[in-house]
Amino acid sequence: MNDGSISFPEGSLVSVLTAQPLDRLLDYKAPAGGCLEGAFVIVPLGPRKVTGVIWGSGQGGFDPKKIRSVSEVLDVPPMRAEMRDFLQRVADYTLTPLTAMFRLATRTPGLGDSPSMRRVLRRGAGEPDRVTEPRMRVLDALDASDGQLLAIGELCDLAGVSNSVIKGLVKQGAIDEVETPRDSPYLQLDPALPGKPLTDDQAQAADLLKDGIAKGSYGTTLLKGVTGSGKTEVYLEAVAACLEAGRQALVLLPEIALTSEFLTRVETRFGAKPAEWHSGVTMTERRRCWRMVAEGGAQLVVGARSALFLPFQNLGLIVVDEEHDSSYKQEDGVLYNARDMAVLRASICKAQVVLASATPSLESWQNTQAGKYRRVDLTARFGTAVLPEMAALDMRVEDMPSSSWISPSLRAAVTKRLEAGEQSLLFLNRRGYAPVTVCRACGHQIGCPHCDARMVEHRFQKRLMCHQCGESIALPEVCPSCKVEGKLAPVGPGVERLQEEAVQAFQDARVEVLSSDLFGSAHALKERIEAIAAGEADIIIGTQLVAKGHNFPLLTLVGVIDADLGLQGTDMRAAERTFQLMRQVAGRAGRAERPGVALLQTFQPEHPVVRAILSGAEEDFWQAEADEREALGMPPFGRMAGIILSSTDVAQVFEFGNVMARQRAALDRIGAELYGPAPAPIARIRGRHRVRLLVKAAKNAPLQSALREWLAQFRVSGSLRISVDIDPQSFL
Repeated sequence: MNDGSISFPEGSLVSVLTAQPLDRLLDYKAPAGGCLEGAFVIVPLGPRKVTGVIWGSGQGGFDPKKIRSVSEVLDVPPMRAEMRDFLQRVADYTLTPLTAMFRLATRTPGLGDSPSMRRVLRRGAGEPDRVTEPRMRVLDALDASDGQLLAIGELCDLAGVSNSVIKGLVKQGAIDEVETPRDSPYLQLDPALPGKPLTDDQAQAADLLKDGIAKGSYGTTLLKGVTGSGKTEVYLEAVAACLEAGRQALVLLPEIALTSEFLTRVETRFGAKPAEWHSGVTMTERRRCWRMVAEGGAQLVVGARSALFLPFQNLGLIVVDEEHDSSYKQEDGVLYNARDMAVLRASICKAQVVLASATPSLESWQNTQAGKYRRVDLTARFGTAVLPEMAALDMRVEDMPSSSWISPSLRAAVTKRLEAGEQSLLFLNRRGYAPVTVCRACGHQIGCPHCDARMVEHRFQKRLMCHQCGESIALPEVCPSCKVEGKLAPVGPGVERLQEEAVQAFQDARVEVLSSDLFGSAHALKERIEAIAAGEADIIIGTQLVAKGHNFPLLTLVGVIDADLGLQGTDMRAAERTFQLMRQVAGRAGRAERPGVALLQTFQPEHPVVRAILSGAEEDFWQAEADEREALGMPPFGRMAGIILSSTDVAQVFEFGNVMARQRAALDRIGAELYGPAPAPIARIRGRHRVRLLVKAAKNAPLQSALREWLAQFRVSGSLRISVDIDPQSFL
C-alpha cells in the first residue's frame, strides 16, 4: 500500500539504508521499473548483496558511472513513512546509528523469499516402531511447539537431531509432512463476541478507553488497578474497539511465561489466537508474523518489547502491561525503553496507549500528575476476591538458627495453609542455591574468571554459574586458591537452598521452585506454572518471575523471605523497585474466593518503604519519592545519560575516560554535570574492563545534541567501545 511515498523512476539516484555498520546512507540507481520510497531492496555492497530500504533521494557527489544499480525490489510491503519516522526519532533520541535501528526492525528470516507453498511438519497419528532418545526429543519438540509451524531444519535444531531421524518418523506416520502457504493470514478475531461481565468500575474504565479509540487520535492512559482488579478484561475491551474500527493492536507483556494464559484469554474473548512475537516463537512463525503485520493479515500481536518495531500497517492501540517492569528496558544493542518508545510510536501514528499496572513507574505517575497522561483507577478486586492482609515479621525478635531463613512465625503460617489445603508462596529474589561460595580454609570467594562477579552455586545442576556472562563450571571439591579439599561452603540463600529448608520443615508438602534458569524452554515453564495453578504444589518457592501477573487460585499466603534485599545499594530507584516488587508479589495471594495474607520478613520494619508497603498508602509513597527526586533534579524531573566505556586494556579505558572528562565544553554549555570516570560496580564483564561516566542535566536541556557534539571529538580505536544509555535504568 502506498502511503504517499515518492516514486523513483528507473536510473534516478536513491539513498538506501542497510543494516551494515557504516552509519550512513548509500547511493544507488533505481532499478528497471523504478521503485517506491520505503521499498525493501537487495543492493550490491562490495562483493556481497545485502538487504536495504529506499530511504529517499540520493545525495550525489560521486562519478555517476561508478554508482551501481539496485539489484532487486523485494515482494514485501514498503516501509511506511511513519515507520521510517519512528526509526529515525528513536535513533536520534537514543543516539543509536540508524543502521542498527534498521537491523532491529527487520529481524525476520527469509525477508526476501517470495510467497509460495512450503512443506512443514506436525505431529502425526502414528507412533514410532521403537522409542529412542533422539526420536523422543523430536516428538517432545513438536508437542512443545504449541501448534506453531515448523520446517524440517527448525525441528532438527530444536531437537538436536539429523534429518534422517525426522524422515524416519515421517515414514512411520508419527510426523505428518504437509503443504501450506509460506505466509498465511491469521484467523480473524471477532470483536463482537461477548466479553466477561464487567463491574461498574470496570465498565466505566473500559468506556473511557474505548472513547479514546473512537477519536482516532493520540492519547496515553495509565490504567492503575490493584492486583486482581481485572485490568486485562478492561483493556481487552479497548482492543475490541480498536479491531471494530479496522485498526491493528499490540499488547506488550514483560515476561514470555505470561503469554500462555494471556493467549487463552484472548482466544476466549475473540474466538481465535492472535499473532505472537517473542523469543519462544519459531523462525517460521516470526517471518509469518512480520509479513502479516505488514500486509494487515494480523489484527492483534502479543509480544515482547521488540514487537514495537514490527511494520504495522494501521496501528491503533498499544497496551504496555505491567508498564513498570524493568524488562521493558533493552540493556544491550539498541538501548531503549519500550514503554517510552510505545508512547512515541503511538504519537506518530495517532494511536492510543494504555499503560497498565498495579504499581506504576514514577515516570508514568508523574506524567498523570502533570496532565500529560489520563489516569483511570480500579480500586477493588474482581468478584468476591479481596486484597490480602499485609504484616511485617520483625526478624530481630524471631528465634532462628543461623542456617535457617524461614522464621517460626512464617513456618506456623505455612503449616496453617497446608492443613487447610491451600497454597503458600515463599518469595526470594535470588536464583540458584547460594550467591557466594567461600573457602573456610583461606577465605577465597570463587569468582568468574571473566567478570568481577561471584559465581552462584546452582546445586540442582551441580554447577557454579556467572549471572553476568553465563560462564559455568562444575562444582569444585578443592579450593582453586589454596587447593584444600572439603572446605568450600555456600554463603547466603537462593531459591534452591530455600527449597531444601522447606522440604525439611514441611516433610509431607509438595514443594516446587519457579525460577527461569530451571526450565529448558518457555513451554516447559508455562506447563509447570499451569500445573501449579491447578493445585500440583503445596508450597511454591519463586523469584520475581512469580510476581508478574500469574494467577494461582489456591494461593492464600505469600511469605517474603528478605524484604530488605532491594533496599541495599545506592540505586536511586531502589525504594521504588522494592515497593513495586513487594506489592506485586503480595498481590498473588487471595485472588479467588479465599482471603490472602502477605508476611514480609524484615530487619527494618520501621523503614519508610516497608511502612508504605504495609499501609497501602501508595499515593503518599509516590508523592514522597517525587518530592525527593525533584529536590535532587533526578528523573523524571531531570535528565540523565550513562556513558559506558569498555576495553580489554584497563589502562586504556581509564585514560580515555579521563580525556573525555577533561574535554567537556559541550556539556558545560547546557549546564550539565558530569560524574566520573569511575569503575562500574561490576568492573569487568566477559574479560572487558568497564568504566562509567554519568551526565545529569535539567529536564528541558538539549541533552542529545550536547552529547552528540561532545562524543564527536573522540575517536575510538583498538578494543575500546563506547555505549550511550539515555535514561539509564541500571547502573551496574
